[in-house]
Amino acid sequence: MHMKAAWYEKNGTAREVMIVGEHPTPQPAAGEVRVALHCSGVNPSDVKSRMARPLGGPLIIPHSDGAGIIDAVGEGVDASRIGERVWTWNAQWQRPMGTAAEFVCLPSAQAAHLPDAVSFQTGACMGIPGLTALRAVHIAGDVKGKSVLVTGASSAVGHYVTQMLKQLGATVIGTVGSEAKAAHAKAAGADHCLFYKTEDVVARVKALTGGTGVDAIIDMDFSTTVQWMAQGVLRPHGHLICYGSNPPLDIPVNFRVMLFNSFTLSFFLIYDIPEDQREPCVLTLNDMLKNHQLVHSIGAEFTLDQVVHAHETVEAGKTIGNMVINIVH
Repeated sequence: MHMKAAWYEKNGTAREVMIVGEHPTPQPAAGEVRVALHCSGVNPSDVKSRMARPLGGPLIIPHSDGAGIIDAVGEGVDASRIGERVWTWNAQWQRPMGTAAEFVCLPSAQAAHLPDAVSFQTGACMGIPGLTALRAVHIAGDVKGKSVLVTGASSAVGHYVTQMLKQLGATVIGTVGSEAKAAHAKAAGADHCLFYKTEDVVARVKALTGGTGVDAIIDMDFSTTVQWMAQGVLRPHGHLICYGSNPPLDIPVNFRVMLFNSFTLSFFLIYDIPEDQREPCVLTLNDMLKNHQLVHSIGAEFTLDQVVHAHETVEAGKTIGNMVINIVH
């Protein structure tokens, strides 16, 4: 039995290394489910992995995020899960077989229930964008009445962060790269949008906060934000929550600034958060989906045959919204 899949056998550009073809259909091992995938989510980390992360096996079927229907279960998994709509997380984290295929097998816990009214396209945006946003907001704590700077407010993660912060009563100041991205962030609830390419972000933040700086920052680019922190963008005793950075990644930190402002710095890798932190995020995210509390943005849709185009679109960084691959059985 074979399935259609996309994979690569060496690192390189999408055009150089991506292969679309037939691959043996996986069978679920003990404790696993098999998901007949309807959608695969493509994230920046997927394209970075393809370019540079050592393979750890003869081939990689990429993408950690996806959504579909469980069609088989392994030993020890309740057979009642067969037929369940699910979304996946960590499908291709420290394992070679991700969601750019018609089927994926993975531990039962990594197939989270997808509420009936939620599309597979939306489900394929939950594993990395949805969970990263919610975990960051959880770390930020009580933000009611507080000001929060969201770097990349129109990004896949930032779009969800902005919505979640607004629902909790925060004032959201977002950095964006274009007028279109500003409109996208404002539609999600951003109170102010700053054009980081052309504006003095620090001066604007100080003007918007009466000179004090924001109470917290939810950050996707520590290499830039750490420089802003040294100039007063974050108030004393403020909190930076960071989930990513642009290169270079060997980033100097001004200890005196950090110490004398009593800053709190929190970093997390969404693939690697402990179960006692992840499980509440999965449950809360599903409640938000069920209650239609989030607006979702699909920027572009592709087929498996267009996987190279999908990766190149993510790398270009110009398309607003999440990238998904629709998989037809």
